[in-house]
Amino acid sequence: MKSKILKENEKQRTKCVVYTRVMGYHRPVESFNIGKKGEHKERKFFIEKAS
Repeated sequence: MKSKILKENEKQRTKCVVYTRVMGYHRPVESFNIGKKGEHKERKFFIEKAS
């Protein structure tokens, strides 16, 4: 069902570029090598509690 909806609306979709901060500057994740892409997928996200 979901893939059918995506295929029907494919012409309306736009590419989403994800950036992450690496060594003090922002880089698009798509420019990472295979190993770095794997590390990015394994990251754990958290919300830091106020002190």
